[in-house]
Amino acid sequence: NQIKMKKDLRYCIFKISDDRKTIENDCQGPETETFADFVKKLPDDQPRYALCDITYETDDGRQQNKLCFFFWSPDDKTSVKDRMLYASSKDAIKKKFVGIMKEMQVNDYGDLDEKSVLEEMKK
Repeated sequence: NQIKMKKDLRYCIFKISDDRKTIENDCQGPETETFADFVKKLPDDQPRYALCDITYETDDGRQQNKLCFFFWSPDDKTSVKDRMLYASSKDAIKKKFVGIMKEMQVNDYGDLDEKSVLEEMKK
């Protein structure tokens, strides 16, 4: 709720706890951080859930924001077991968040190209 209502966070990244029973906050970034800062915080060898407040410009030049839910699941460096655990828990965590306007599943850093993500926000 803090990211949507107070607008003082750019992103929040969540992980499944080591005991695999709860979903916990992994890290967050203040609204002064950029999309590139967000991407750098995603581990290259573990899945994560993330909310990111994305600022983009519409085709008619207006500044807009969309709260986007990212399901980060790097295919080549994570175990099938971890990917399955995160995939099966995704709907549960999404239901807890208010105001998600977009959802993206991203499997490598190429999927997180800022230009491509900004284009996706316009749809």
